[in-house]
Amino acid sequence: MMLKSYEAILENGQMIWVADQPNVESARVIVTILEAEAPRSQRRTAAPAIAGQGRTVGDLVSPIVDEQDWECLK
Repeated sequence: MMLKSYEAILENGQMIWVADQPNVESARVIVTILEAEAPRSQRRTAAPAIAGQGRTVGDLVSPIVDEQDWECLK
């Protein structure tokens, strides 16, 4: 038995295929319902125990140490 996954939206009892539609006349299917994601309108905040405890050690764009000192490049 070979399993294949296809993405679809179930709307009013009808399947709306997001991309490729399976090329079958009849098939047994297992449907997994994904909960709708909540909109991300709220900004994330740090836990009170660590809020304000972080500090920037180096430039956010360039590394804090020279590339010659990178152990992974040796």
